[in-house]
Amino acid sequence: MPLTVQDVERFEASRPRLEAIAYRLLGSASEAEDAVQDTFLRWQATDVDRIEVPEAWLTKALTNLCLNQLTSARARREMYVGQWLPEPLLAGDPMLGPADTAEQRDSVSYAVLTLMERLSPNERAVYVLREAFGYPHREIAEILDISEAAAQQVFHRAKKHIAHGRTRSEIDEAAARRIVEEFLTAATTGRTEPLVRLLTEDAVAIGDGGGKVPARAKAFEGALAVAKFMRGLFKPSKAKRDIAGGSPEVHLTTANGLPAVVAVLDGRVIGVMCLEITAEGIAAFRNQVNPDKLERATRRWAASDHGEPLFSAF
Repeated sequence: MPLTVQDVERFEASRPRLEAIAYRLLGSASEAEDAVQDTFLRWQATDVDRIEVPEAWLTKALTNLCLNQLTSARARREMYVGQWLPEPLLAGDPMLGPADTAEQRDSVSYAVLTLMERLSPNERAVYVLREAFGYPHREIAEILDISEAAAQQVFHRAKKHIAHGRTRSEIDEAAARRIVEEFLTAATTGRTEPLVRLLTEDAVAIGDGGGKVPARAKAFEGALAVAKFMRGLFKPSKAKRDIAGGSPEVHLTTANGLPAVVAVLDGRVIGVMCLEITAEGIAAFRNQVNPDKLERATRRWAASDHGEPLFSAF
């Protein structure tokens, strides 16, 4: 039976929530969009008049699609060229979803999305549905076809894994922005010592080029190694301009709710560096330069008011 206008409207009203769930489950905006569209096709092929609770039905259909995708994604990522990082979402992107509580904001941070890669598909689904969207364990159990007790156990196990990977607390937004501004000032001076002072001793820098843009396959580890890398990254050179096709403009914004440095060339986002900042200093730089993972960021950038650049790189 064809969908009525009301049936389509009902689905479209759920689309933002479904996309936000799918993004957290998959770590990819493009894959999240595909999963939601596949959910719509299932909705279209179903006798919706027989569905008692459309929201629950849609959430279950989407989650199952994402679980299948996560299982195959693990195999794909084993063959991925270099480091794999999530697709960043810039400030104001509706796919970021709810941000009313600390748990909701945390669940979409770049650091937690990266940590969630360590979880099993079921652990990730339970964690996202409970922590970010507040689903009761009873509903999660129905979505995943497990017992309520099992859902609770899986959640506690997943939360423990995430907490174990995050041993330090972050600082408030204003303080974080000041530290990023200090970092950018230090990085463009060409001196290593000021950079080292801004980093934690065990700081790391990870880049994802997807085999399409040069990015080191192994992370830089330790304050001195990371500081030297950052000093070189921001040092102007003709070779870098030739590779990039010009001198990109550098902006300070937020991505996934936390400070980020965005490089833009001719209106196209060519890099998003997400910073993890703690009370001890900058703990991690996660730099997304894979062009396939920056298409949505470019569209968002074009539609937003981002102000003047801080400076031109390279």
